[in-house]
This record gives sequence, structure tokens and C-alpha cells, in this order.
Amino acid sequence: MTAGAGASPRVLIADDQTLIRTGFRLILTARGITVVGEAADGAEAVAEAGRLRPDVVLMDIRMPIMDGLEATRRILEQIPECRVLILTTFDLDRYVYTALSVGASGFLLKDVTPEHLAAAVRLVDTGDALLAPSITRRLVERFASGAAAAQDGPPAHAGLAALTPREREVLTLLGRGLSNLELAAELTLSEATVKSHVARIFAKLALRDRAQAVVLAYETGLVRPGGPGAEASPGR
Repeated sequence: MTAGAGASPRVLIADDQTLIRTGFRLILTARGITVVGEAADGAEAVAEAGRLRPDVVLMDIRMPIMDGLEATRRILEQIPECRVLILTTFDLDRYVYTALSVGASGFLLKDVTPEHLAAAVRLVDTGDALLAPSITRRLVERFASGAAAAQDGPPAHAGLAALTPREREVLTLLGRGLSNLELAAELTLSEATVKSHVARIFAKLALRDRAQAVVLAYETGLVRPGGPGAEASPGR
């Protein structure tokens, strides 16, 4: 967790539209979430993140000078504990998959409700991932399968060999979008045991959160587009 237990996450809003930044600031502050700064382009977002050390960055993708993808990569290089939540206008934005791959913790459509926006910021601040059910599954399947096809099959990941059979099973189910509670029911394990498995998987594979686990599961072929459970909504 980036903010202290029970503390309000500190948020930086990066968007080239002043009205979007102002609206999000008003929504978040009205719900007890601290907005520490704003940025109108990617370069400014990187600079402000370095100066303010926010817990969460709301990041637009299409911005001048430096886009949100490069800004996300640079911010997470200098502040690994920061969480980046991608903002997008379109429900099949081809850039979102790349954003998840470079470490973003999820994404939201810009027409998100005020309640959902605040809940999303608090969720990713805990270290979890926010994967909008209406679009993430289609998006990850579309681009992960495309990437695999371009490489004549899914790429290998050296870390998979370090996983136990149970951990591979857990990772596969993570890729299908199951929550910890659903994993526990599926595997007949306690939720505490599931959390331990998930933590070990993240450590062995150097994964930031569940968003990266979903991407990796598709990229390595553990989960295939249209396969069993692929229609499920991503878990949290």
C-alpha cells in the first residue's frame, strides 16, 4: 500500500484538458482524496511526479510533448511504488494494453461515475489492479493474441520455470480474472493461502500487480483468447 493504512491517497492528475483535470479534482477532493497536483502533458507529469511523489497518478494517454505511455514508464522507473491509472475516452484504445505492459495498474473510461472514480483510486492505492470489466478482457485478448501471432507463438518467460504446479494454476486463474475469493473457492483453499500463493508468484515473476499478471498469462499462453473462463470479468 502506498499511502499509510487508513490515509487518503495522494493523487496527481495528468490530462491535457483543463476541464477534465478540474472535474476530477473536484470529484476526488469532495470524497476525501487529496489531489497534490496537475499536469497538462506527459513531460510535466513526470516532473511533477518526481517532485510530489504521489501515491496514484491518473494518466491520460494522448497528451502533447510526451504521451501517457512514456510518462507512465518513466514515473514507474523513478517511483516503483506509485500506481498509475490510465484514463481513456475509447473502450478499445489500442494503447491501453501497452500501458498495462509497462506497469500501469489499470484503466478507466473518462465518463466514469464520480463514485467509481474515487473507488478506483482507493483500490489501486492498496496495490490491487483495476481492470474495467466491460473492456479489459477484450483488450488484453485482442492485443496479446496479436502479439503472440506476430512471434509465431507465445513468448517464453524464464520465471515460469520457477513456479510450482500450484502457482502456475493460480497464475492461470489470475489471468482469467478470478479474485482471491473466487480462487479460494475454485481451488478449495483458504483466502489466506491464496494470498500467499499470489504474493510468491508476484515475487518470482517480478510482477507489480494483477494487471501485469493478466497480461503475462495471455502473452505466455497460460490463458488463450476464447479459452475456458476467458469470458469472465477480470477480478480485483
